Amino acid sequence: METFTMSRKELPRAGLVAAALAGRISNRAGAAALRMSPRQFQRLKERFREGGAPALRHRGRGQLSHRRLPASKTVQAQALLSGLYKGFNDTHATEKLLEVEQIAISRESVRRLRRALGLPAVHRRRPPQHRSRRPREQAAGQLVQLDGSPFDWLQGRGPAMTLLGAIDDATSQVVALHFRPTEDLHGYATLLHQMFTTVGLPVALYGDGVNILVRTDHHWTLAEQLAGAQAPTHLGRVLQELGIGYVQARSPQGKGRVERLWETLQDRLVSELRLHGITTRADANAFLPTFLADFNRRFARGAADPHPVWRHPPRDLAVVLSCPISAGWPATTPCGWDRASSRFLAGPTAAPTPGDASKSASWSTAASSSAPMPPSLPWSPRRGRTSP
Repeated sequence: METFTMSRKELPRAGLVAAALAGRISNRAGAAALRMSPRQFQRLKERFREGGAPALRHRGRGQLSHRRLPASKTVQAQALLSGLYKGFNDTHATEKLLEVEQIAISRESVRRLRRALGLPAVHRRRPPQHRSRRPREQAAGQLVQLDGSPFDWLQGRGPAMTLLGAIDDATSQVVALHFRPTEDLHGYATLLHQMFTTVGLPVALYGDGVNILVRTDHHWTLAEQLAGAQAPTHLGRVLQELGIGYVQARSPQGKGRVERLWETLQDRLVSELRLHGITTRADANAFLPTFLADFNRRFARGAADPHPVWRHPPRDLAVVLSCPISAGWPATTPCGWDRASSRFLAGPTAAPTPGDASKSASWSTAASSSAPMPPSLPWSPRRGRTSP
């Protein structure tokens, strides 16, 4: 007796076709039971007459797919997945194989090849969970989430770094990224300068309660007590002057979009930095524009309102971002700029005038930016401060 296998979908066909051939049911009734057209059912009857029940099986059973990857490409993909692209997630590795190695292969095929090689999944795939999320803003530039992420971005090949980032809430476009040793004033000033000069001024920022952006101390001066409010931080004054609101998140989940961005970057960006052999913070910052353009091309989306609300930055943006310094120098000491330490030191310069106090401004992004150092900034009356 011949033995053959049939799927659960194919199993009912033999009985229904035999009943139709015996005249017990009509073609229309048999077709309705198998959820097919009467013409398809008639073809099954003809195949049953010719070859019996085995002829009702799918004719592609046991045949190799015409779209299968050639054996040579399979061996090449396995070598790359276990070597150059080891540690990449399945989707990221699929993109690299297509764009860099010209190997067209599906993500599922990459997953099977990786598991056959004994490579564990980079991330465990979990079923989606229902969460009540705040709806996106309607237009680009209405709200930008920003945060910092300390992480071993170079995987031990270089110094410890913190990545500062800003992402638009409406489009998921990452508008600025910058590496710093720690989450500090210069880092956020550089991040804001990068965003302002690249896309413009947003309506509001959304971040946590880091004391660089908001006051977290409980010290009130006499003037603040009389005014009934604490004076803002330096960046708080900058945002006020530029007309940008700041919303403080009460929990990490409140700024979930930027938190999910870190999860993605700690996978993709780390792999890209390793792939390009980057070992220093300067090289990592130089690579970020290239990475950012590719990242936004893949993950940014259109806003519900096609009209963005970004505003042009002021011409004196450098002065607005500059940090007032309350200090005095002897009348005989000329002052110069030390880029590394962000201080005024002895040296030839035209400004500030020796002997002046609290009439100088420091470029807050100079110590962290690779751009040329701007000339000494004059004291701005609207930003000047006098020592008490």
